[in-house]
Amino acid sequence: MKTTPSVNAQQAVRSPAAPSRDEFVRIENVVKKFGDSIAVNNVSLNIAKNELFALLGSSGCGKSTLLRMLAGFETATSGKIFVDGEDLATLPPYRRPVNMMFQSYALFPHMSVESNVAFGLKQEGVPKNEIKERVADALNLVQMGRYAKRKPHQLSGGQQQRVALARSLVKRPKLLLLDEPMSALDKKIRQKTQLELVNIIEKVDVTCVMVTHDQEEAMTMASRLAVMSEGRIVQIGSPSGVYEFPNSRFSAEFIGSTNLFEGRVVQDEPDHIFVESEDLETRMYVSHGITGPLGMPVGISVRPERMHVTREKPAAPYNWARGVVKDVAYMGSYSLYHVRLPGGKVVVSNLSSSHLMNEGAPAWNDDVYVSWSPASGVVLTQ
Repeated sequence: MKTTPSVNAQQAVRSPAAPSRDEFVRIENVVKKFGDSIAVNNVSLNIAKNELFALLGSSGCGKSTLLRMLAGFETATSGKIFVDGEDLATLPPYRRPVNMMFQSYALFPHMSVESNVAFGLKQEGVPKNEIKERVADALNLVQMGRYAKRKPHQLSGGQQQRVALARSLVKRPKLLLLDEPMSALDKKIRQKTQLELVNIIEKVDVTCVMVTHDQEEAMTMASRLAVMSEGRIVQIGSPSGVYEFPNSRFSAEFIGSTNLFEGRVVQDEPDHIFVESEDLETRMYVSHGITGPLGMPVGISVRPERMHVTREKPAAPYNWARGVVKDVAYMGSYSLYHVRLPGGKVVVSNLSSSHLMNEGAPAWNDDVYVSWSPASGVVLTQ
């Protein structure tokens, strides 16, 4: 899967006068209002050709409305949307080079698999011989050729999803839109299907935009993603870039989970800073400098997998705290330790099972120390 360097929302918005050479979808200052309510608030976004891009956010953040405007099911209140250089404003849904795979799959229950896939081509008046060939190719692409004569109710949820994908791809759209594509599948099938779907999309010449509230799904499938909140884009970047370098408290807490310590900068050097927090007995040390005055309030984000739990007191004079194990959640390959600090704050550490077997696992109510390295903390000023 291709990855793209992480950028923030402001960096991602390029001037309409100088679009990127591989730019395929361009959204310029789009606003969508429903009465007095603003669903999409001045969003600008560029998506490259053949990119699998995810719009990620909680319910009501505007991601589905933005997808529906790309499909033509909603009209922008203001702003412009271009696909492959063509302004979509005057094009009805059926004339757009776009196809959408719905969350419910929307298969016709009385039709066979092949008839479902062929439906759109028949509506367009494509010759029968061409329909037969294109349907067979699409079903073989999603490994559903042998189920061509079955009805939807005779298929599993994962198989129905593949048929819906074949129906979308058979029309050879330039832009494929996926609306919560895995929500109808159980977790085990969903994890397997995510990678299969990415492999299928990469085999065809199509740009893909997907909407999801599932962080794991976006991280697994997308080459880039945009985190949305209250109709705005909060951050854009590669999954690893957004996870490792969130640009705000919202991104840090929305993508995955994090331990967030609030404090103030008490020393700022070119290659490090010290932060004091009421949550900790020691100062926090971050191994890079920042731009800002002494005393500036900041948040320090430390991911659970970077938080260590030991019975021994750390040797370093910073980045640790005493605590008591209040809860342990066994997850198989790892365990989640919830440790309560003296001030009442609870931090979470993700400890691998192999590490616990080698070191000896702390138990409930054990006195422990939590600690992290200077490179593990991310400074958040927003």
